[in-house]
Amino acid sequence: MKLLTTIFTLMVLALIANGCGTPSSESDSESTTVQTHETADSLSNSLSLNDGEKWKVNEEMKPFIEDSEKMLQDFNRKNAQNYAGLAKALKEKNTGLIKSCTMKGESHDELHKWLHPHMELIEELGTAESNEEARALVADLEKSFKAYNQYFK
Repeated sequence: MKLLTTIFTLMVLALIANGCGTPSSESDSESTTVQTHETADSLSNSLSLNDGEKWKVNEEMKPFIEDSEKMLQDFNRKNAQNYAGLAKALKEKNTGLIKSCTMKGESHDELHKWLHPHMELIEELGTAESNEEARALVADLEKSFKAYNQYFK
């Protein structure tokens, strides 16, 4: 099951890379790939601000991110247990996010440093084998959104 998840994740990441353009340099691309295996805790260590300011995300993409974050907050507030359903809904939002991507340059590259590990967490949530594992992944998703809000506007 993990192999299928990994293959699917790699396919999605390839679609993202093609759909949104390419990173501005080869080293950025390599560091982004490595970061997909990082935990949400270390995510904020890999992100950087834009000369002390948050990176600007294009307006077309923001609703998908904001809706996903609200969806996660509502799920937690209700103490819901349908983790597979949450993962499916978050994947659907990511599909819209990817389709709306028109960003280029450094802000695009920095967003992908956040997005790739975030998407991996969602994939893992969809295949979680226990409620304990799923709850831990939901907590990591919360940390991921916290990092997003810290580095992007």
